[in-house]
Amino acid sequence: MFDRSPSAPAALLARFAAIVGEKYALTDPQAQTPYVVEMRDLYRGHTPMVLRPASVAEVSQILKLANETSTPIVPQGGNTGLVGGQIAFNNEIVLSLTRLDHIREVDPGSNTLTCEAGVTLQRAREAAAAVDRLYPQLLPSEGSCTIGGNLSTNAGGTAALAYGVARSHVLGVEVVLADGRILDNLNKLKKDNTGYDLKNLFVGAEGTLGVITAAVLRLVPRPRAIETAFVGLPSAQAALALLAIANERAAGGVTGFELMTRLGIEMVLRHAAGSRDPLQKPYPWYVLVELSSQSKTGSRELLEEILTEGLNGGLVLDAAIADSLEQAKLFWRLREMFGEVQRHEGGSIKHDVYVPVAADRAEFLARWNEVNAAVFAVVKKFGGSISAEHGVGVMKRDLLPSVKDPIALDLMRKIKYLLDPNNILNPGKVL
Repeated sequence: MFDRSPSAPAALLARFAAIVGEKYALTDPQAQTPYVVEMRDLYRGHTPMVLRPASVAEVSQILKLANETSTPIVPQGGNTGLVGGQIAFNNEIVLSLTRLDHIREVDPGSNTLTCEAGVTLQRAREAAAAVDRLYPQLLPSEGSCTIGGNLSTNAGGTAALAYGVARSHVLGVEVVLADGRILDNLNKLKKDNTGYDLKNLFVGAEGTLGVITAAVLRLVPRPRAIETAFVGLPSAQAALALLAIANERAAGGVTGFELMTRLGIEMVLRHAAGSRDPLQKPYPWYVLVELSSQSKTGSRELLEEILTEGLNGGLVLDAAIADSLEQAKLFWRLREMFGEVQRHEGGSIKHDVYVPVAADRAEFLARWNEVNAAVFAVVKKFGGSISAEHGVGVMKRDLLPSVKDPIALDLMRKIKYLLDPNNILNPGKVL
């Protein structure tokens, strides 16, 4: 996958190391492993140095030097990406943002949280909860994924149905540009029409246009009541019909609706310690339904009404409503473990689905392009997206011309050249 082209000269590497200090300029291969191996071991990279700056000023100095010397850089957050966008395939220097981990301000009055790129999603959510607010993005990797990575990939998550993807939560960003200049766009305003909305250039750009070092995030009121149900269904079509009922009845209160197959549940039961079947009998399909409300009462009754209507219409075969927060967490853990347990089942080609395989891993993964072509053909037929939330990276880069408007691609390339004329920021990713 990667080309071990010649590394930067030793003298140049010493200049980079001097910016962050020798302790935070990693050259030992063992110390570099967490930064060059993707979490599923699908991608393995190689780098002469991992730089771990502790300040925006250090990031600025690194990029200024990189731009002046045409040294390619791969920005990286928590290394939880699934499309290879954070991996150094061609001996680029890895720029890890995990030490930029300060929460600069929590402002419940304006419902905002300002934090640096290396803050984990879990810490951001905890900081919001401490002032009785909610940061509504939620991902299974919340303990290790970072705000910078989430924004750079425009991550989705299990709460996207109600609250939107990462882009929906950002009011302002601080970005270090390819030449080292610092764009201070940490805006807390809900209304601001003073020219182009520059933040959206960088959110979802996967570190190819600039390095996000901090952001102002939008907070929402914390729900006063949350009800969760695990539902058995006969088909995926039944799930869509049930979702329509829930949306109509709950009027925006559906904060989770996750579709799962029986095959996935069985994998979790086999490999995730402490997991158990939530219903008495197996069913072909399941959904995990969550309702949230600002009212302390009424949500459980509403959820029961939704399920009863589904049951009467033949959409729901069985359901269990969580009687406690702990039981709700167990329901959600079944969903969150899907990605983790797949690695124990042999080969899996990720489209947020699982394919059962009788052949061994090597033979199955050899059909990668064939499986992708079949899946993406269906997506294209229905006018969908080949990258709903994980980004493009290298995995889907070469597919982009087949699904993207040529004029849009041309504009993307021109923006990339304008902001990064020397192509030092995450080269070979996205475009």
